[in-house]
Amino acid sequence: MKWFLLGLAIVVGGLFLLYVGGKVYYALVVNERVTKELREDPESETAKIVMLLTFPDGKQLPVNYLREGNQVFAGADGRWWRAFRKGQVPVTVLIKGQKHSGQARTVMDDPEYTREVFKRLRPNVPKWLPDWLNAYLIVIDLDE
Repeated sequence: MKWFLLGLAIVVGGLFLLYVGGKVYYALVVNERVTKELREDPESETAKIVMLLTFPDGKQLPVNYLREGNQVFAGADGRWWRAFRKGQVPVTVLIKGQKHSGQARTVMDDPEYTREVFKRLRPNVPKWLPDWLNAYLIVIDLDE
């Protein structure tokens, strides 16, 4: 029994380290590489679907987006959506080499609107996926 618990602890600890390591790798390496590409090559294939979002505290995050007129939509899979839950949060976005300012909010109380936007923003998400597993919708109203 003692060896079983020790082995279980090692497996759980190893999985935890893999998870944390993956998060750190993505945040420090992958995001930085994409951020650099968005700045240096605004005509790239990546820049057609990924924008650079700058939070009020200066933190930057590359995210997939959909622009329709003066609105920009993004799906927040991580916890960063919480920064916009009170609404009207000033942000800047870099879209195809152009910097824009706007006000961001998280849509939390309109599942039908969220589903309708996600059909265009994320058309390849399986239809059977339950809403509670889907991302939060971030809407950015551009100032111009």
